[in-house]
Amino acid sequence: MAKAPLALSQIAARHIWIAAQRLDTAAPFGDGPAATRAAIAHLGYVQIDTINVIERCHHHILWSRIPGYRRGDLAQNQSVDKSVFEYWTHALSYVPTEDLPFFVPAMKAYRHKPSAWFGSVTPDEVRKMTRRLKTEGPLSIRDIDDDELVDKDHPWASRKPSKRVLQLMFYQGLVAIAARQGMVKTYDLIGRHFGWTGQPKAATERQIVAYKLDRALRSQGVVSLDSICHLDAPAKKAVRELIESRVRRRLLVPVAIEGAEKVAHWAEPATLEALTGEQPNLVHILSPFDPLIIQRKRLKLFFGYDHLFEAYIPAAKRKLGYFALPVLMGDRIVAALDLKTDRTAGTVLIQKRTDFADVGAEGEHAIEEALGRFQRFQLGD
Repeated sequence: MAKAPLALSQIAARHIWIAAQRLDTAAPFGDGPAATRAAIAHLGYVQIDTINVIERCHHHILWSRIPGYRRGDLAQNQSVDKSVFEYWTHALSYVPTEDLPFFVPAMKAYRHKPSAWFGSVTPDEVRKMTRRLKTEGPLSIRDIDDDELVDKDHPWASRKPSKRVLQLMFYQGLVAIAARQGMVKTYDLIGRHFGWTGQPKAATERQIVAYKLDRALRSQGVVSLDSICHLDAPAKKAVRELIESRVRRRLLVPVAIEGAEKVAHWAEPATLEALTGEQPNLVHILSPFDPLIIQRKRLKLFFGYDHLFEAYIPAAKRKLGYFALPVLMGDRIVAALDLKTDRTAGTVLIQKRTDFADVGAEGEHAIEEALGRFQRFQLGD
């Protein structure tokens, strides 16, 4: 007979997740480019997004865990050390290069059956772009000035047909994003970028399933099928089978989180044994794309906080603001700040503040200090 799941309080589950996200320590990865590499390796991926009302989310996520983070540290990892690369996880993300074999099958699938989004790109266009890259070297879309411009058929599309060709080649694993200046990407042939003589061997389906589970266990501590397979429902069946196998071997422990007993969760025994009742009272102003925030249902389950991303909602209907940032204090989300960086004036503006808890004078002082650090990060190099 299967054992009943281990009961876990919501606060304990929250502490495990915060610790797994390395938000319970001031500088868990150290400093410099090595810290950036270590942070991305631990988290598994760092999401990229175009919105820049404040600093873009990939830099923000890293700064939240690396107080001395500099934007050049990420550029060093991507373009010089080649220790991280860009690819699609649940969104476009920075991923450790050592994990690339787990993405090779998806690249091959795009070669055999491109999605409808790229349906207008022909094999001949791919061959021509490949020859051009071989001859001219790495290219950004700005370097290509001989396109015959077309009408955009989607808000995120480009009037340059070459952009869609390069995007398809990126998903096919034929080119890598060798550098990024803001949101302008420079593409290079993937073998030349990494110095390969041949593409890495593709991971097996079984290895990919284990990778997804282990990545979630490392960065989430307590996991559910939804949290492991975020926006990846087809993977759930195989992941569940692996979880059941590990439970039988006592490598995973089923847990029931207080108030969410109907949602199955699991954790490794060592994670549960390391649990303590103490939580440092650190303050983090988090990106809405931070791994702690992006899975909204999980966030509400663990923190009782329902974050609203309202950038695409009409202003009159917004509750928290255009680009609200949750404020994590210790083990609570105590406020949401809608911030905007005024780079001309050299300041960060508070458009709106929504409080969820009374933090007292000491807490207010801690938030003010965090805002000061955040402003220095926003306006720094």
